Amino acid sequence: MRSAVGVWRWRQNPLRRRTDLVEAWVALAALVLMVLATPVLGSLCGARTDRVLQRTVTREQRERHATTAVVLRQAHQRSALADAEGVGGREGRIRVVANWTAYDGTLHTGTVAAPRRSAPAGSTFRMWTDDRGMRTSRPLDSTTAHAHAVFAGIGAALAAAGLVEGIRRLVVWRLVRRRYARLDRAWAGYGPDWGRAGAGS
Repeated sequence: MRSAVGVWRWRQNPLRRRTDLVEAWVALAALVLMVLATPVLGSLCGARTDRVLQRTVTREQRERHATTAVVLRQAHQRSALADAEGVGGREGRIRVVANWTAYDGTLHTGTVAAPRRSAPAGSTFRMWTDDRGMRTSRPLDSTTAHAHAVFAGIGAALAAAGLVEGIRRLVVWRLVRRRYARLDRAWAGYGPDWGRAGAGS
């Protein structure tokens, strides 16, 4: 930022090196990109992500159906692994054998993770199935999809800003190395005679 502001001050400075001016313009360009371009990129990425996710919401809400499962008995094994809906991932959740009616009216029986720690025989719980009656995850809702799109846009903007800053730092690093190389060459030209009487130093 200081380099970008100093562009105008360095115009008539006799001590200004060419690399100083390049560094200042690089800093100014990086600042402009971060302030103007990265928010636009984030907005475009978020909008595109939102369109894709909203199509996913429409498809999943059309293809997934809520039904009621009736517990027949507790399964013999406890499982810490999450099923498709992720209800069995916490310790203490149980797996049960249950009946449920699919969207097409067919009756299904299977072992599923109950959403509660206790599920005695005859109790019911809500679950989601696909068109074939197989258990699936809850369909994505529009609000959640929009939130994901917002986070994607913010992430894209931050990533773009990080890329711009990384490129700026790389350019500055190269400029500093070039300055040091010139200093080394200048020092090598005067160094051997440094401090010698009558060497003109």
